[in-house]
Formats: sequence, C-alpha cells, structure tokens
Amino acid sequence: MLNQIKETAEYLKKRTGATPQVGIILGTGLGALVNEIEIAHSVPYEEIPHFPVSTVEGHSGRLIFGKLGGRDVLAMQGRFHYYEGYDMKQVTFPVRVMKALGINDLVVSNASGGVNPNYEIGDLMILNDHINLFPTNPLIGTNYPELGPRFPDMSDVYDKALISKARSIAQRHGFRVQEGVYAGLSGPCLETPAEYNYIRVIGGDTVGMSTVPEVIVGRHAGMRCFAISIITDLGVPGRIVKVTHQDVIDVAAKAEPKMTVIMKELVAGM
Repeated sequence: MLNQIKETAEYLKKRTGATPQVGIILGTGLGALVNEIEIAHSVPYEEIPHFPVSTVEGHSGRLIFGKLGGRDVLAMQGRFHYYEGYDMKQVTFPVRVMKALGINDLVVSNASGGVNPNYEIGDLMILNDHINLFPTNPLIGTNYPELGPRFPDMSDVYDKALISKARSIAQRHGFRVQEGVYAGLSGPCLETPAEYNYIRVIGGDTVGMSTVPEVIVGRHAGMRCFAISIITDLGVPGRIVKVTHQDVIDVAAKAEPKMTVIMKELVAGM
C-alpha cells in the first residue's frame, strides 16, 4: 500500500505540478461545487494508477485541481463506497494520496437520511461526531507508522473550530443548519423503519453510506476534518416514504447551492 500511495502521488505531481492545501470529497448529487473551482487540471479516475473507478450515478469520477476561495484545492468529483465491492483500503485510498500530496485539511460532503424528528428534507447538517456501523474499519490490518498511529484517538474527529466557522457562515447567509451525529452503514439498500429507529435510539441524527471511512483515515493521518450532510429523505416514524436514488439526487441538487456557499467560504478561511 505504501508503494501504491507513493506511485499515485508521484504520478499526480508529475502530471499537474499542483500543491493542493485542502482536499474535498463531493457526495451523491453534490458535484456542482466544481463549478466554483478555477480548474487547472481535471484527471479522470481511470487514468490514475491504483485508483478505483466510481460506479454510482451522481458521481462523475474526476480529480479536480484548482483554486476555490483563493486556496489550492484537490476535489474528488465522485467518491467510492464499500457497497460497490471495494474494500476499505480502496475506499479510503484517495485520502491517503491527498496526505501524500501535502494536504492537511479534509472537507467532506454527503447526502443522508434524517432520523432526528426535528429535521426537514433539504436541511443541512454539520457533523460533530459519527457512529461507525460498517462491518469493518479501514485501519484493520498492518499499521504503517508512516501513515499514522496504531490506535488513533477519535475524541475530536470533526474540528471544532471549523464547525464554528461553518455555523457562522450559515448564520450570516440565513441558512437553516443543523448539527449532529452521522451513522455510517454499508448499504446499498436504504434502511428499514426498525433500522431507522435503532439508529435514532443509539444516538444518530442522520444515516448514510459514506464519510465515516474517509474521516477515520483522515484523522489517522493527522488531518483536520469537516463534514456536512444534505438531508435528502426522512427515517422518522409517520414520515417514511419510498425513496429512489433519483429522489436523493434531486433533493441534493436543490440544497446544493447553500452547501456550496458554506464550503467555499469555509475553505477560503482555512
């Protein structure tokens, strides 16, 4: 894995000459933030050594190098999921490459289902914690000290200063923003009513199929992490309806402009 990380990072350095400062992972239906980036280089995943290829609708599959809010960024337009059949090392490989390129700040977005009864479809939620309900962990196996400690502390996964800045940005623009706990499951099926209830009982506010693995690896690598969700459907008793993947994409697209403002201004202040 160390050799693959090095080879991929060297390839991207040679191809782009870029020195990004902030890494961004864009979730389902949330790729339009790329329109705000002054793009210097766009690299399809299939051209990058050792990179998986995104197979999910709403995930374009490109690494974008450029400037956002005056900062040099590297954005993943499309991420990888455990349910696609990739193992956790593959799912989180791009985060390892980001760190090898010198990135110390990681910003993640996702679409998720709300289980908190105070949430509404289209709300934004800033993550202040997560619950790992995946059947495995990306750090299982041999630990390489070059990448991080064997037992990384997870008491402050999401950076409090970045959370505070994001809330201030949202307040200044009059955006309705929640703050809470994201539960990460493997998917790909959406949750049953009993599963939604279980997630709420154990302390979750939203549920999704991403983010947790990437953030675990980011923290293992010593990166500052920030994550934000768009609530695209509800798992609240009496408000549960059948949801398609297209429904999720459509809701995410409507709420995306608000998320884009927050992320752009947050990155500018990093």
